[in-house]
Amino acid sequence: MKIENPAFDYDKLGQKYSGYRQTDPRIAEYVTRALGDAKTILNVGAGAGSYEPADRYVIAVEPSQVMRAQRGKNAKVPAINAKADHLPFDDKTFDASMAMVTVHHWPDIAKGLRELRRVTRGQVIIMTFDPNELDNFWNAAYFPELIAVEKARYPTINFIENALGGNCEIVPIPIPLDCIDGFQEAFYGRPEAFLEKEVRLAQSAWGFLPEGVEDRLVSALKDDLESGAWDKKYGHFRSEATFTCALRLVISRP
Repeated sequence: MKIENPAFDYDKLGQKYSGYRQTDPRIAEYVTRALGDAKTILNVGAGAGSYEPADRYVIAVEPSQVMRAQRGKNAKVPAINAKADHLPFDDKTFDASMAMVTVHHWPDIAKGLRELRRVTRGQVIIMTFDPNELDNFWNAAYFPELIAVEKARYPTINFIENALGGNCEIVPIPIPLDCIDGFQEAFYGRPEAFLEKEVRLAQSAWGFLPEGVEDRLVSALKDDLESGAWDKKYGHFRSEATFTCALRLVISRP
């Protein structure tokens, strides 16, 4: 599958995004450790401000007006209207840079990653999903077309490493059962969440499916939840405290 424009239209569909995609404190611990003692931080593709540290000096970059408007509700600093592939900063301006589950939206991912490396003195931190691990989640059986979209959008971990110049540490992140950051894997043990339209609107891949496909996929899951077929095969996920699948933190050092 090839997707010509990987950027989700947050200005049209992202009005309630921050209500379903919030900083999960257990995932945030990985980001905090990776930032180390950095004092000045750039957050690119910053959205509503998830995972921005409250105790550092943060400059945020976000091209969507709707997403920028939601930052005030979360007590986040205002964001600059700019894009990853043309950052309006001098070389080595920041101690560290971060991009949290955003690179798959960038039209030129490699250029955006090189820009992050250019403006950063220290570590560049990318939170993303490894497309080679997406099949290890039960939704690959229920939402195959959705997974195909995700695989087409997410860059491989090796691609990210190369674009950042190597010297990267890859950290798998376990997802807690009650995760409050509503990406797909957050609901590994709460499948009923996928039946809610608002939940799916906060997961951008649904917006790339052909007309009618989303309803068909959700209807099939609903039927299996009502019949007990899902629980018979995957019910053990409901009681698993954490799930480690495709979520990764890529930590690039100069």
